[in-house]
Amino acid sequence: MAEKKYNSFKEFYPYYLSEHQDPTCRKLHFTGTSLLFAILAWALITQTYWGLALIPIVGYGFAWVGHFFYEKNKPATFTYPLWSLASDFKMFFQILVGKQPINPQQ
Repeated sequence: MAEKKYNSFKEFYPYYLSEHQDPTCRKLHFTGTSLLFAILAWALITQTYWGLALIPIVGYGFAWVGHFFYEKNKPATFTYPLWSLASDFKMFFQILVGKQPINPQQ
């Protein structure tokens, strides 16, 4: 079955959220993105620039565990890497300010 082609971020984001229904998957995404920002700040403040190499490992690592073990689907980043990254940040900030629940069934 061919995957749907998305022509805009506005079209893509609801699909992205549908691929993140499991609360543990969302928590893992949120944790990975939180650590990503912490590592970025630490690396820039301390000028420990090799630490920037940890960002994709932490960011993708937590997310992929959520997809492979909890959501049991293929991460959207494999097909839509840029929109997926933007969606991850959007979901993170929406969770942070309470506009997106960690548990979508709430």
